Amino acid sequence: MGQAIYGFVGLGNMGRPMALNILRAGHDLVVHDPNDDAVAELVRAGARHASSVAELGAEADAVFLSLPTPEVVRQVCLGDGGLSAAKRTRIIVDLSTTGSETEAQVAAGLAAKGKILVDCPVSGGVSGAEAGRLALMAAGEAEAVEALRPVLELLGKLFVVGTEPGMGQSMKVINNLMSTTALTISSEALVLGVKCGLDPDRMIEVLNAGSGRNSATERKIPDNVLPRSFDFGFAIGLSAKDARLCIEEAERRGVDMKVGRAVQQVLNATRDTLGADADLTTVIKLVEAQAGVEVRGAAAGEGK
Repeated sequence: MGQAIYGFVGLGNMGRPMALNILRAGHDLVVHDPNDDAVAELVRAGARHASSVAELGAEADAVFLSLPTPEVVRQVCLGDGGLSAAKRTRIIVDLSTTGSETEAQVAAGLAAKGKILVDCPVSGGVSGAEAGRLALMAAGEAEAVEALRPVLELLGKLFVVGTEPGMGQSMKVINNLMSTTALTISSEALVLGVKCGLDPDRMIEVLNAGSGRNSATERKIPDNVLPRSFDFGFAIGLSAKDARLCIEEAERRGVDMKVGRAVQQVLNATRDTLGADADLTTVIKLVEAQAGVEVRGAAAGEGK
């Protein structure tokens, strides 16, 4: 796209580091977010601030979105003052987890205005976003994806999974439900182990050397649960939303996900008990409360 000007809408836990990686690579970046502090950090790093989506759309050739819910994506793209009416923007890249149904609807609405949506959700958490090591699952017009490949590859490894917007979303919600399933069963297993008198640090060592190893035992539990920090950086409310999107997709496709629905129930219960902003890794707290034990590693010390 030559000397393109890029836009970025949504500077939360994931969007902020992704936008910074684009900026640090020397690209001209315009940003928008209702959080003034998030905007200020990007401006200090060299970005320009747009006071509205419409203003951003008048400046940027391509716009990246990292937004919390499908409803917000729909509003930013198709609502009053949204990107569908943008004077300059031609390509919109949705890095959010929006769900395939909404993504297809948004793509159709943008196409009616002569704009292209690249469906490109990401996985890898805040640490992956900061390090530029996310997995990006892109679906959309091949020409648009290839034009943006150099910028997308600043964020991580790009996987083209299809040509129709919505296919990337399907891949993402499947990935996320598998990840939260691993966390949920691993949390239950650690609580059971502690109840049996096993040391949780040693349990993690054994599991990671054996067939029980998974993404939760490798990272989330040793890094965020055993120290009792619960700071993975992804809200349980968003995780419950992602599970809902996956189960809805399965129901539309006629796939009976019994295990997936059970995990969704655990995520919903954690959200409803601890609040939507609680960290994803706090799912273990409900199991601990029922069992009357705490999974505390040596890194947590003796305090509460």
